[in-house]
Amino acid sequence: MSGDRKAPVPRPTAQRSTRPRRAGPGGSNSRTGPPLDMAKLLTARLHAVKVRPYLADALFALHVVEDWSVPTMAVDTHWRCYVSPGFVARTPVEQLAGVWVHEVSHLLRDHHGRGERYAVEHGEHGPGERLRRNIAADFEINDDIYGDGLSVPAGVVQPSLLRLPNGLLMEEYLQTTSLSGLATELAWLDCGSGADGHERPWELGSDGAHGLSRQQRDAVRFRVAEGIKGRPGDAPEGWRRWAHRAFQQPQPWRRLLGAAVRSAVGTPGVGENHSYRRPSRRSAGVPGVLLPSLLRTPPRVCVVIDTSGSVSDAELGSALLEVAAISRAVGGRRDLVSVISCDAAAGIAVPLCRAENIELIGGGGTDLRSGFARAIRSRPRPDVVVALTDGQTPWPVTRPPCRTVVGLFPRTSRAVDEMNLDYVPDAPPSWARVVTIG
Repeated sequence: MSGDRKAPVPRPTAQRSTRPRRAGPGGSNSRTGPPLDMAKLLTARLHAVKVRPYLADALFALHVVEDWSVPTMAVDTHWRCYVSPGFVARTPVEQLAGVWVHEVSHLLRDHHGRGERYAVEHGEHGPGERLRRNIAADFEINDDIYGDGLSVPAGVVQPSLLRLPNGLLMEEYLQTTSLSGLATELAWLDCGSGADGHERPWELGSDGAHGLSRQQRDAVRFRVAEGIKGRPGDAPEGWRRWAHRAFQQPQPWRRLLGAAVRSAVGTPGVGENHSYRRPSRRSAGVPGVLLPSLLRTPPRVCVVIDTSGSVSDAELGSALLEVAAISRAVGGRRDLVSVISCDAAAGIAVPLCRAENIELIGGGGTDLRSGFARAIRSRPRPDVVVALTDGQTPWPVTRPPCRTVVGLFPRTSRAVDEMNLDYVPDAPPSWARVVTIG
């Protein structure tokens, strides 16, 4: 009817952090100042997408959280972007666009994971060391992301402040200089756990809303890397180098894994059995006695794939590629290859038809002992068991009655049990042939 009115379209709003806020300079943590100008913030993001289209997937994946405790803008490891309303109010749109690109660059380049590994390797865990890692990560990002439509924000941290060269990685900047000369001046700098891996009091944490899972984060990185490699002329050298290294297909380990499988299936005793279908030539020397001949049958291979939550989608994709390579290693006989998905419990051994059609089920804890037990109980019993895993699992106490090859996804030496910081996963057993994947 002419008198009816259409319902208004809801405008995008930012989630507000429910964590306790830190006290500000005046001793109060109450919210002061104007509300967050979401329209201005999203306009800045659209400008960032327009001038850096290869980062569009990553920029749109960030979820905005309003929080006055944040000095400027910051990100956590779950791809939430925390924004100070006061910072948005006083910063021009062009400069806000540069901050958007800066923050998402921390996540794409895995500064939180690399920062944690560096802290463990060098024993640097204090707030001063975290600030140094944040500064070094900013050096890596800021040397080539500005210009061509992105204005340099006020107070931006660049390598030229310490007369350092451009183009280095965060770890190289940390090893080149102590950065102590900037630590006092940049005490306000805080890009969140997305820059160094240490969770802040104002972050929502792993249980908070709108965080991306490990698989979703890997998928965003993969799409951005593929976009950069598809149109390499549109991205600076630093981004092209990152895209080449992020999801490259390293071939040497693949050849090593294939050689290990072929060596295992070609070992004397594997696939061999005695048969009376064809008498042994030695029967002529024993009149009246029929001796069996040694018959070699094609070896059977059972592949146990670790599908626990600690293994990413990219690694599971690599595992499926290896299953196809393993079938070629046994002469292309797919009927001789079976696959078992295993996290804390083993699934059913599935015969291999097409590697890309295998459904990998899991996502929980890790205990490959059940996978080995399931493989050994399979009938006919396999001659070789190949385990593709990140190694964060208990291993069988006794050696399986067949050859064993372990394809190991690389992991850091840091503890992986958050409830027990001294926990370190067991190394693969000595009776297995181990090949590091990647």
